Amino acid sequence: MFKVGKVEIDKAILLAPMEDVTDVSFRLICKELGADVVYTEFVNSEGLIRANEKTHNKLKIIEDERPVGIQIYGSSIESMVSAAKIAEAENPDIIDINAGCWVKNVVGGGAGSALLKDIPYLQKLVKAVVDSVSIPVTVKTRLGWDNSSIQIIDVAKRLEDAGIKALTVHCRTRVMGHKGNADWSWIPKVKEAVSIPIALNGNVLEANDVKQAFDETNTDAVMIARGAIGNPWIFNEAKEIMKKGYIISKIDEEMKIKTCIRHLELAIGIKGEKRAVIEHRKFYSGYLKGMYNASKTRNALMQFTDYATVQECLYSYLDEIKQKEFTY
Repeated sequence: MFKVGKVEIDKAILLAPMEDVTDVSFRLICKELGADVVYTEFVNSEGLIRANEKTHNKLKIIEDERPVGIQIYGSSIESMVSAAKIAEAENPDIIDINAGCWVKNVVGGGAGSALLKDIPYLQKLVKAVVDSVSIPVTVKTRLGWDNSSIQIIDVAKRLEDAGIKALTVHCRTRVMGHKGNADWSWIPKVKEAVSIPIALNGNVLEANDVKQAFDETNTDAVMIARGAIGNPWIFNEAKEIMKKGYIISKIDEEMKIKTCIRHLELAIGIKGEKRAVIEHRKFYSGYLKGMYNASKTRNALMQFTDYATVQECLYSYLDEIKQKEFTY
């Protein structure tokens, strides 16, 4: 059971925090398509305390996406405490601490998975954040820095002692990044060591992976990251598999295109038309992946700055696909 504060969900399926991906519109799409809990992009604590407008905008949440968590990252205890208080003012359901990001610019500043190099300090930082806010605090981390320093059992115990309400484990080391297979075998060991809910992350790319993760590890929750990009239906599909044993919904080209348009419409309502249309370009590769003659349409879409033209292009492309199917 994934029980964190007021959130209580059996076999919860979570949308992971992803930089430049999990903005409000994407979170809403995933929520509509079955995500139980969604998380913001990870938010830089230093940017928050310096009142950087772009950083602050990442904190914005709306009622329709609840339950929602705000993830913050940083290396300074003082900055993280201040950032947590700023995040708390947005009234999320959860504040999550990023102790797992592997990318160079985050790790280079001593944040993300770099915190695994000094576990007592990580514990001290987390406890300071927990003590500074009144809403539940959780942590997302990795197995360790590298294969020679896997200390996830000790980390889990220390963070539970620090007061966190749940722990997400990306079952790779920092050195692995996204390469190689995630080692799910650590999840049962971590669950045995602590009493807080544990969420599994890593190698969850298809709906069947979600069921397999629950069946093999008895995890309390599964967190999906890259598997949701271009495939936000993965949440509903996973629930159908777990309930019925197979996928009921058919996700065809028409569904993909209509969802892409729906996603853009949500973004326009939040960001305004021009900005939303331009920023939506990063999602076309995912939505159109594997579709007939997609590169031509994708290249055209990259030039547009207004909704009407995008909509017309996508529906014309859908007609082209249907005509091709009819011809055959």
